[in-house]
Amino acid sequence: MAKLNPVQLQKHLKGVNYPARKQDLINHVRQKGVDEEAISALEKLPDREFKNPIELSQAIADLK
Repeated sequence: MAKLNPVQLQKHLKGVNYPARKQDLINHVRQKGVDEEAISALEKLPDREFKNPIELSQAIADLK
């Protein structure tokens, strides 16, 4: 699997109100028709609330 670009992911998540739970993020990108790579990365996140985009980006980076 190619490494997910965190900048691109944040573009997909534009309009999300933080704090946001994992499922809120997944629902948002699905509604926007985002590719499966981004959805797959979000599904691997721990089931918790993310306070801001920086915290989310760190959690995505920690998956690698």
